[in-house]
Amino acid sequence: MTNVLNHVAPTRKPAGATLQWSVICDFDGTVTFDDFIDRLLEQHADVAWRAVEEDWKAGRIGSRECLTRQIDMVRCSPVQLARLIGRMKIDPGFGSFVALCRQHALPLRIVSDGLDVAIRAILARHDLDNLPVFANRLEHRGKQRMRILFPQARDNCIAASGMCKCAQAEAAAGGPGGDRAQTLLIGDGASDFCLARAADFVFAKGRLAAYCAAENIPFAAFGDFFDICRLLTGLLQGNTQAAAQTIPVTEPA
Repeated sequence: MTNVLNHVAPTRKPAGATLQWSVICDFDGTVTFDDFIDRLLEQHADVAWRAVEEDWKAGRIGSRECLTRQIDMVRCSPVQLARLIGRMKIDPGFGSFVALCRQHALPLRIVSDGLDVAIRAILARHDLDNLPVFANRLEHRGKQRMRILFPQARDNCIAASGMCKCAQAEAAAGGPGGDRAQTLLIGDGASDFCLARAADFVFAKGRLAAYCAAENIPFAAFGDFFDICRLLTGLLQGNTQAAAQTIPVTEPA
């Protein structure tokens, strides 16, 4: 295991100057400790879902096709789904992070290539159900069958994702150019790779941290949301160097 190194960009404004930021936060593996879809597939899908996963990892299919095929393999009742959702745990510092964003009037969106029903239920359990959520839609088709819909997809999405995070970031920041807010991405995995290239700054862990380091994308590594609260305080003063304090994380195997 090796430490992931931070790559930082120059400070955009003098120390003490407040920057306007729009925050895009991933959910599965970032806010939660586990990926909900992985747990759903492991417990309630035909084992063939793993072959589809390998096709996605190898770049042979996009996440939209991957999720469509995998969810079609799931056999799970609404009661079983609710039980699985109830076992999901979130980062204990996430509530403090949300409070910090509200304190500084920072627009915060949960933008995920995961499932809306799970995200909303998990947030509601922690009294955070008023956060705006943009994710794929899961519907029961009757008995134990399900289907996934992609209301936030974009035909020209480079990553062929069910959720086009780049489009959501642009909408949240107020559109291209002009006096738009700067985009802060918080994430952990491959669904964040595309937006990481376009964001003004990134807080990353896991595969996303390794990707940013390899691609020389400005980022700060974090271990949990208590780390993010400290990093965000520096970033809000326009100081990316302060935001990029070294946070011990390990490179994914």
